Amino acid sequence: MSDLQDKILKILQNGGFHSGESLGCQLNVSRTAIWKQLQALEALGLEIESVKGVGYRLPDSFELLSKATILKHIAESHGHLPCQLEIFQSIDSTNRYARERAETEAISGAVVLAENQTAGRGRLGKTWVSPFAANLYMSIVWNFDQGAESLQGLSLAVGVGVRRTLVKLGLQDVQLKWPNDIYIGGKKLGGILLEMIGDPNGRCTVIIGIGLNVAMPSVAAQEIDQAWTDLQTQSSSPISRNTLTAKLVVTLFLLLKDFQRVGFKAYRDEWEEADFLKNLPGTVRTVKEGISGVVLGVDDSGALRLALPNGEVQRFIGGELSLGPRL
Repeated sequence: MSDLQDKILKILQNGGFHSGESLGCQLNVSRTAIWKQLQALEALGLEIESVKGVGYRLPDSFELLSKATILKHIAESHGHLPCQLEIFQSIDSTNRYARERAETEAISGAVVLAENQTAGRGRLGKTWVSPFAANLYMSIVWNFDQGAESLQGLSLAVGVGVRRTLVKLGLQDVQLKWPNDIYIGGKKLGGILLEMIGDPNGRCTVIIGIGLNVAMPSVAAQEIDQAWTDLQTQSSSPISRNTLTAKLVVTLFLLLKDFQRVGFKAYRDEWEEADFLKNLPGTVRTVKEGISGVVLGVDDSGALRLALPNGEVQRFIGGELSLGPRL
């Protein structure tokens, strides 16, 4: 983001209308230069309201991430919590950046945030729609000592942590879909993407990517190919992205500190209480095939249990789960 764009946003943050002429006078540039910068901001996914003869303004929900504010909230709720926090205006992928840093530096506990991702990723290589200053795009770096086997069910446990945070913020009907999706009211709110580097049998590092829709702009939402929702729609009162970030960091840091000791088993009951598809017909799609049955929930390792038509119960540790068809 250019310095001029940053200055324009700071002026528009008060929520009022500002004409191109007044913006130009304050920043000592032409109205044309202001218009071009506003066009560039809209290209990042930012919704800017424009009224002819009146000016421009940002949505009421607009809020830039603030390192100072987030750290203050963390300190107020949990005292000293070691957190290396970085915030980018725009980046290709917070997970990519965090992973590359973790490959060369000891940064366990680092948190990477971005206002916008130009190449955000979901599972199976899917694009994660990441408009500017609208949602939450976060990656956490965490070291573990006992290898990949001890991390079975970690993505599900992180889902439990995300759900706990949302419930504390007053959200209702927060559900979890195996293996890593967050739903509210039957619509997707967010997702989790884990990547591991290091020794699969020993000391390793996990990059935990979390994306949550906070106030998704309607234009950006046209790129989403499934039913979705956001916190602005589901909450009775505005939710600050800075408050949300701080509460997530505290909840997940405490969970990650305990996970290697207690494993997913400690979170299984809580996960199953929120299971979006439990006892419903579902289809698991793997690289080779699609297998249909009735979703029975998960076991102590986080593996999905599916009852097949022949009465057999099959376990899955990976794959994509979707609803139906009825058998």
